[in-house]
Amino acid sequence: MDHQIDDPKLAFAYLRPACVLLTREPTVGNVETLSTQLRHVNHGTLQQLQDYVLFPLRFILKIPGPKRDGLIQAVAEAMGYVLENTCVRSWETLRDLLSELCLCLCSPTDPGKPAPTSEELRAAVLRCLDALLHAAYGDVVFKLFEPIMLSGLGAAISLLLALGEQEKSRTVQAAALKCLQALTLQCDCSMDHVLVGQKERRILGSTMASFLPGITIAVSRVITGDMRHGHAVTVRAIKVWFKTVGLVMADDQLQNTGTGERQLWELGRVWELVVQRTPDWVRNTSGRLALLLKKIISCTSAHQHWRVRLEMVNFSDHLLANCNSSLGECVGPLLEALVGAVNDEEPTVRERCEAALREVAERHQSSDSNNQAFTDVLSENLHSLATSLPRLMRTSDDQRKVFVLNVFLGYLKILGPKVIVVLNSAAHLQRVSKALMQVLELDVMDVRIVEERSSAVTVATGPGPHGAHAQRKHFLYFTDERIFSLLKEICRVLGYYGNVYLLVDHFMDLYKESSVYRKQAAMVLNEVITGAAGIGVAGGQERQGVPNQEDLKAVVESIIEEYICLSHWHLPTLIGEESDKGEQEQQTQSSLFSISNEVEGKGNPLQLVQAVHKSSTIHELNSNIWQICIQLEGIGCFAQALGMDFRLILMTSLYPVLEKAGDETLLISQAALDAMWDISLACGYASLKELINENSDYLLNDVSLNLQRLGVHPHAPRVLTVMFSHSDPSLLPLVGDIVQDVLLALDMSYDETSPLFCTVLHSLMKALARWFPSSVAGTSDALGTKKVRREQDQLNVRQFLLDYHKQKELAVGIGAEEEGTEHPELPPSMDCEEDMDSPDVKVELPAHITIAKDVMERCIHLLSDPSLRLRLKVLDVLELCVCVLSQKENELLPMAHRCWPALLLRLTADDPLAVLRAFRVSISLLLPPSLSSVHIGGNLQRFPEEEGV
Repeated sequence: MDHQIDDPKLAFAYLRPACVLLTREPTVGNVETLSTQLRHVNHGTLQQLQDYVLFPLRFILKIPGPKRDGLIQAVAEAMGYVLENTCVRSWETLRDLLSELCLCLCSPTDPGKPAPTSEELRAAVLRCLDALLHAAYGDVVFKLFEPIMLSGLGAAISLLLALGEQEKSRTVQAAALKCLQALTLQCDCSMDHVLVGQKERRILGSTMASFLPGITIAVSRVITGDMRHGHAVTVRAIKVWFKTVGLVMADDQLQNTGTGERQLWELGRVWELVVQRTPDWVRNTSGRLALLLKKIISCTSAHQHWRVRLEMVNFSDHLLANCNSSLGECVGPLLEALVGAVNDEEPTVRERCEAALREVAERHQSSDSNNQAFTDVLSENLHSLATSLPRLMRTSDDQRKVFVLNVFLGYLKILGPKVIVVLNSAAHLQRVSKALMQVLELDVMDVRIVEERSSAVTVATGPGPHGAHAQRKHFLYFTDERIFSLLKEICRVLGYYGNVYLLVDHFMDLYKESSVYRKQAAMVLNEVITGAAGIGVAGGQERQGVPNQEDLKAVVESIIEEYICLSHWHLPTLIGEESDKGEQEQQTQSSLFSISNEVEGKGNPLQLVQAVHKSSTIHELNSNIWQICIQLEGIGCFAQALGMDFRLILMTSLYPVLEKAGDETLLISQAALDAMWDISLACGYASLKELINENSDYLLNDVSLNLQRLGVHPHAPRVLTVMFSHSDPSLLPLVGDIVQDVLLALDMSYDETSPLFCTVLHSLMKALARWFPSSVAGTSDALGTKKVRREQDQLNVRQFLLDYHKQKELAVGIGAEEEGTEHPELPPSMDCEEDMDSPDVKVELPAHITIAKDVMERCIHLLSDPSLRLRLKVLDVLELCVCVLSQKENELLPMAHRCWPALLLRLTADDPLAVLRAFRVSISLLLPPSLSSVHIGGNLQRFPEEEGV
């Protein structure tokens, strides 16, 4: 207002007519008139006229009989304005107004229940009631909590609880709960409040003890009831609950219960309502509150709204700080609620929780006895949670699972360095480990896992983002990725704070104990080592006994040794039919020719592993695939944990990883490629090419030795395949002897080794074609994209048919004269004369040309193999050989003449797939200029007309 009346006399004269009129005619209009005039009076002046102004308004409330809701609402709003801007100094005024306002809300026939009035009326009366409680002076308001007022105070509390619990309007619910909070002098709004001293708090707590059961039960129903009332009501209800409990059950009030608790008031039967807070009462009440507390925590700790979760942190912190002794049975659930918010997704909740936990830790570290008791409570809670974890993960929804795992992780973080002490208990370690084994069980029933095959022998070469082939695991008891992330963080925290030797020994025993636990134990071991290295662990308490790099390396070596042993590394992963067609022909033969043409012993452990290949179910094959993938992930994790120190164990770990990178199963090859990238980055190599080239000496040495014992090491050719796919021409001088060994093995035993070694030769020739690209445009389609290749093939087919038609005419004598006139005989060149005079010295061929010739020679013999799969692979190799030899057409020409008869058989009498592949090879043979159809001679007229090419 621009100008307010500050003179009491003028204000009285100004307000008197409206007050008199309202007393005579209690209408809504007259109430609104008085309300408007009140806003023209200064607050200080209004304080002096408070009783005079309130009289007509209170008079209306006292008029007997029913009154319109609109009138009562207008009166409540006018009284609310007066009380908000003045102070209540009289006890009688406070008592009478409280009674009159409560009568406006309660039913005339049943005072304990709310009257069926409008929402607006209830909201207005509750606002007025809240203003009354805030306006009362301290010496006045404390009289509300004298024993003589227990009955009246109980009626008001019952009415407010009924409104807070049964009202459908969120506004009325929140207002009723706020009035209840103000009635206990624990309101947290921005208005001024009465300062409550220690003596007054004791009186207040003693009085509210009489109403504690009713308040806690009713408010618990509000908190755990219908979530549709909104987060604001839930937050207000949580505040009422823990502030009331914290007031009545405060430790400082219960230490000397004899003072002031047992005074004999000469009040007759009213004394029966007073509760004596004796030790027995405290113990019984704590047990009952624990039941309500667990229900509240289960319904709110994983609430969708962050303000509710924040209030639960305040809830736990307040009760742990003030009622730690009296609420002995509640300490465990309160800690659970608090630690469950340690990893909350909302930063505000997380920061408040961390501050609360620091305060809890400081309070319990003030003395050794308290600290030990606190540790015992935490460890007991951890043991109890680990016991129920598998059941909770099977029966709860994802939101609840996330909360439970956050609690588990929170306990570990609070314990910090004391995790070592807890896990030294065999019972605790056994319970935690078995819980992790059950929760991390994988779902391996998907048939696509075993069916998926890599499109090439290995993933395409080239720099790519690390983790480009991240594999998503499917678990039996959860689907949310957040749950798996929490489980991994739990394992890392165990490794960070725990005794790494104890943990590794225990989980390695589980790994060896049963195949049921093997995959889960490997996942835990991978994360434990990562955590022990301090990777992926959020900043927390400082750990004790940090393992040095040498200790960590020794542990990693022992785990890798177990991972790559025959019984855990070379597991059946192929469906029986596929394996019969592929590598099983080489792996399960009772005698297998080696490069030295010796037959290996019959007691080969790898053959025993593969003996179950045919009888393995899809479930078992999927399980084996995931086990190998997890072990490969582990090697990558170990490389990250050791960093450059991992170079010291590359000699034992890199070869097995390359072996799996050449696996036909897509998941395994991708996991191995990711492990190679992890190793490269950890060891300081810029790329996979650098990793292989820098370690090629001992890799090739192992390959050379293992090729001589193929019965024991049938996967050695895969390593060569991967090395060719991820290296450069600098590798060529080192592999010359090994290529000759492979070719010699083919010469000695085509039947047993040809499928395996053809894969190696295909990878070799593909690498040579990439390292030494041909200048002939027609052969570039072998390395180009599918679209370019299709267009180029169409062009080649057309040109080939034209040349074929022309050659056919020449063969029957048509156009011979024209051909002679078009190509007159040329005089011998000077180069030929010079060549005749010069000595006959054979120029040494480049290494890749020599290798291509040798490979092409073997392909000629393999083109008649009875296996269609092998013939197709050989034709692919042959096409790549032509591509490489096209750089030296003098070397390609005789090889083309040699392979043409065998190729012609594939064109005339073979499976349609082989005919098409052979046709592509024949086109590539005709593309080089010096190798036109003229050089093939009469062979073209034998081209099958009946094929309709």
